[in-house]
Amino acid sequence: MKKIALYPGTFDPITNGHSDLIQRAAKLFDKVIVAIAANPNKKPFFPLEQRVELAQRVLRGHKNVVVKGFDVLLVEFARREKANVILRGLRAVSDFEYEFQLATMNRRLAPKIETMFLTPAEQYAYISSSLVREIAALDGDVTPFVHPNVKAALRQRFR
Repeated sequence: MKKIALYPGTFDPITNGHSDLIQRAAKLFDKVIVAIAANPNKKPFFPLEQRVELAQRVLRGHKNVVVKGFDVLLVEFARREKANVILRGLRAVSDFEYEFQLATMNRRLAPKIETMFLTPAEQYAYISSSLVREIAALDGDVTPFVHPNVKAALRQRFR
């Protein structure tokens, strides 16, 4: 059986921390699907199409990684994509309680799909999309935190 992981998020924008986790997951799974949630309740900074396009550019060199947008229940999307694992990132202990709650609910909704947690490399543990957006909004340098294409998109957005 093919090992297919679904790595969901809003990726608003995709950061070097996300990329690190995806690159490491790509070594563990036959296929990694970066599942970008439409999530209108969070009022994303970039529209879904742009978030998908940016993630595709950032992850272009990984043959077993695909990027897809979705606007349905996560476990339903995982079933459609035949994913066996939902991959979640944990930056800090404070993330665990919420992620544990999600994993438990997803297991209840889709018992055949496992949830697996990965932690980012130490140099990326403090990076979050919201911090990157805030730095960019205040005209700070986001070079160490995002791919050059993402930096350009942030710069364009804040003009």
